[in-house]
Amino acid sequence: MEKILIVIDMQNDFVTGALGSDSAQAIVPAVVEKIKAFDSDDIFVTFDTHHGNYLSTLEGEKLPIPHCIEGTEGHRLNPQIEEALADRCFKKIYKETFGTFEILNELKGAYTDEQIEFEIIGLCTDICVISNAMILRAGYPNAKICVDSACCAGATPQGHQAALAAMQSCQIDIV
Repeated sequence: MEKILIVIDMQNDFVTGALGSDSAQAIVPAVVEKIKAFDSDDIFVTFDTHHGNYLSTLEGEKLPIPHCIEGTEGHRLNPQIEEALADRCFKKIYKETFGTFEILNELKGAYTDEQIEFEIIGLCTDICVISNAMILRAGYPNAKICVDSACCAGATPQGHQAALAAMQSCQIDIV
């Protein structure tokens, strides 16, 4: 069984920056431990990636807070996460929206549903975590997918809980 760890958007702007929160900061130690304890180098790390035209995009119109602008400190991984990954082999995925098909495209055809298992951690549960979990569920309808709720935080506590419930309804295990 191939186990894949997916670390979603553990970037400065989501932890302590423009969209940071106490709940995002609180999960950093658990995410660090999860990365360190993961016994495979099959790790994908996503980066929410925007550009100077962010405010003119649909997301920018609906969330007019510039964040994760490529080349800025806010776009970088949180230093503790970066340190946890320093000695690990992992694949960076730069995405311009909530979810990405790139992980699915990298893996599709290499594994059947019975040969692969996903664990998803990161930020924000109710936006990017759920988006990526649903893409993986569509691509691997019978694979085991789990989300570690202690290693995730939502834009709000209510959004976090709602996203966990929605993912559980789609047969994604919440641990």
